[in-house]
Amino acid sequence: MVRLFQVYYPVRSLVLLAGETVVACSSFLVATFIALGITSTASFESSPAYKLLAPVAVAILCSHLFDLYSVRGLLLHGEIYVRVFLAQSTMAFLLAGLEYVWPELLPDNWVLLIGAVIFSIAIVGWRYGFTRLMKHAYLRQRVYVLGGGSLASELIKTIREHHNLGFEIVGWAGAVDNGSLGKDELASSVLSLQRLGRIDQVIVALPDRREKMPVRELLALRLAGMKVEDAHSVLEKVTGRLQIEGLHPSNIIFSDGFRLNRPLLVVQRGFWVLVSLFILVACLPLIPFIALAIKCTSRGPVLLSQERVGRRGQRFRLYKFRTMRVDAEADTGPQWTSDNDPRITPLGRFLRLTRLDEIPQLWNVIKGDMGVVGPRPERPEFVQWLSAAIPYYELRHAVRPGITGWAQIRYKYAASLEDARQKLQYDLYYIKHMSLALDLLIMLETAKTILFARGR
Repeated sequence: MVRLFQVYYPVRSLVLLAGETVVACSSFLVATFIALGITSTASFESSPAYKLLAPVAVAILCSHLFDLYSVRGLLLHGEIYVRVFLAQSTMAFLLAGLEYVWPELLPDNWVLLIGAVIFSIAIVGWRYGFTRLMKHAYLRQRVYVLGGGSLASELIKTIREHHNLGFEIVGWAGAVDNGSLGKDELASSVLSLQRLGRIDQVIVALPDRREKMPVRELLALRLAGMKVEDAHSVLEKVTGRLQIEGLHPSNIIFSDGFRLNRPLLVVQRGFWVLVSLFILVACLPLIPFIALAIKCTSRGPVLLSQERVGRRGQRFRLYKFRTMRVDAEADTGPQWTSDNDPRITPLGRFLRLTRLDEIPQLWNVIKGDMGVVGPRPERPEFVQWLSAAIPYYELRHAVRPGITGWAQIRYKYAASLEDARQKLQYDLYYIKHMSLALDLLIMLETAKTILFARGR
């Protein structure tokens, strides 16, 4: 996997993106030469090379919007055909709108039309060829798992769930003994790897490496050119979250991450304020209508104010447009929102789906209580309980909470202790790799989530 913008991407996804970019460029370039032969209005002056960048960018953007570069979108099947069709339809719509609003940005109309047709056909052929190529056994990474127990089981499960990444498990020391193998048995397993044929990578999944890890044998493999990696590192790259099971404080202290330096925090804070002001100004025309709709559809105040826990455990008042009945917690006290929660009003359900209920939190960002990106702030009643039940939970308070975050775009809405545990692992990944590039990526993914009304 390759690390870009503090996130690990499968090599296959990057190859697919690069190939699709070449296909798009070639399609519109060929369209330029075809247009020159069928109409006298087309010319190199009307369709210079730089004007081909706009339709290519729109084509790649549409594929990204429909998750065609995600792990599950790597291999072609029925759903991907539908997504490709929707992406091409959206591309045609956007190009038509762009031609109307800003025609100087695009090449000749004939070039656009012919290029879109060529690209729509070529992209299906490219995807089909890519899929056939990626299924070739030689291009799969053959992996041997050294270890047993829950960590190895989690690793095996994760790799099999992400089979499109190209990993193939060819052996697992401890599969039968469930982690009871000693150092000598593990060393013997390493020495016998040659019987399994080509091995590209050994992943060490030992909860207690100090007593069991066959250091000399693994060192010999490493010096022979084989890749040896820790299970926690692989899980972090594949899942985008930091595993808290078996995580020791030394893993955080000596980690190449968790660099919360002051210059980054200052620049990040300024960036968040500018983004919040821009969004707030853009949403100003909507605010009176949202307030009026809330007052007309349910009794109670327009805004909901709740105490939340922020950076360094400090408490603050968070503001949202009210989406629940005014007496939602009168009998039960504080509790998480569940699926199809009867306490949510019909209008509130719409506001949550479109994230319009979050608009007042922009004021919290401007005040400095929150950031645009970060772990979601929890209520004090939940924080006390979760801190006692989940290890390292208090680490999420090392940074300002956010309106959106890595956990929000990678995991569902938290409604249980296990959900909170899973989301903490994503929050820790964000804190470890925090950067402006990662913030921008999260904001773009959030915009896509809002656009397609996903979640909640």
